[in-house]
Amino acid sequence: MRRVALISFLGLCAFAGGWVAGNPGHLFHSSVWAQLGSSTPPRTHEGIALGERFEWVARKVSPAVVAIEASKPAPPSRDGTPPRKKAIEESGSGVLVKFEGQRDVFVITNNHVVSDAGTNQITVNLADGKILKPSKVWTDPESDIALLRMDNAGNLPIAPLGDSDRMRVGHMVLAVGSPFGLNQTVTHGIISARERGQVSLGGTIRIKDFLQTDAAINPGSSGGPLINMDGEVIGINTAIASHSGSNSGVAFSIPINLVKRVAGQLLQKGSVSRGYLGLQLAGSFDPNEALRLGLDRAQGALVETVYPDTPAASAGLRGSDVVLRVDGIVIRHENHFINMVSAMEPGRKITLEVWRDRKTITLTATVGDWSRGQSQLRSDP
Repeated sequence: MRRVALISFLGLCAFAGGWVAGNPGHLFHSSVWAQLGSSTPPRTHEGIALGERFEWVARKVSPAVVAIEASKPAPPSRDGTPPRKKAIEESGSGVLVKFEGQRDVFVITNNHVVSDAGTNQITVNLADGKILKPSKVWTDPESDIALLRMDNAGNLPIAPLGDSDRMRVGHMVLAVGSPFGLNQTVTHGIISARERGQVSLGGTIRIKDFLQTDAAINPGSSGGPLINMDGEVIGINTAIASHSGSNSGVAFSIPINLVKRVAGQLLQKGSVSRGYLGLQLAGSFDPNEALRLGLDRAQGALVETVYPDTPAASAGLRGSDVVLRVDGIVIRHENHFINMVSAMEPGRKITLEVWRDRKTITLTATVGDWSRGQSQLRSDP
């Protein structure tokens, strides 16, 4: 499993580490160029056309991108004495949006940018220099998503939300944020991969289903938007894979469709409801282990431990089982399985196709409630 670094900006060091359909010769359809102030695209060189497109997208979205500063209490010292520092100053990025059915304007950012900071300890710096404070904060540590409500903020610029399910490998994207405290920085790249989950972020982040991009992202870019060539937010930049803590061309963004689902529950209920079965999965499932179990490919979720008195135990799951399918859907890896079950409503009955003793068996499970399950597991001796 690859280890990656979260990309918030802490002082002066890292926290841890589309084309539009049209004439191929001109890259973009003439109607797009009308939006850019020209009825026809330049005919001199394709690179000029692409540069004009980048400029239009950046000009459209950048006013809605904000820089965020959060003052957090310092962690207690190991010897129990009071911490030497009163607070930790952490910086990141965010983007101003509106959600369907909501009148207020919200900033989307990462939980790790604002966690443990109260509304009075969070400052939102707009692109025009205006400084605001959020009136309320919602966080979901498991997906690393946070929402800040901006009250009485006047006519704020808004970035439109796109559809991350439509993004494909090779689609061009822009990233906007405040790397190293340099506000309104724009970089470009492509979608390098989809549905990346085999990365270790540590901490509380459990729901991992990232868009991977090679757009340059660095400490301080956390919470900033990843934007398609229609000027829509399709991801929230969260982490980088790097030995140095700086850009190495491998970065990860939370798909905006996941953000929408999490935001909907946070705003309606104040928390996110997730399903669970009550088992521990292997962090990796390598080919040698698959062959040892009699499988011809390392595909599925390998069960390490089944906790007692859980939906998994009631269903009859055991250690060394490999979950191959859920309701007929092929499981690619353990994170795919976690995300699928987490997105299910508690009480739902599901069919599991399981590899055990070199043959396939079918089990039926009833999805439990993750928050209740966690309370039960913590209370068990």
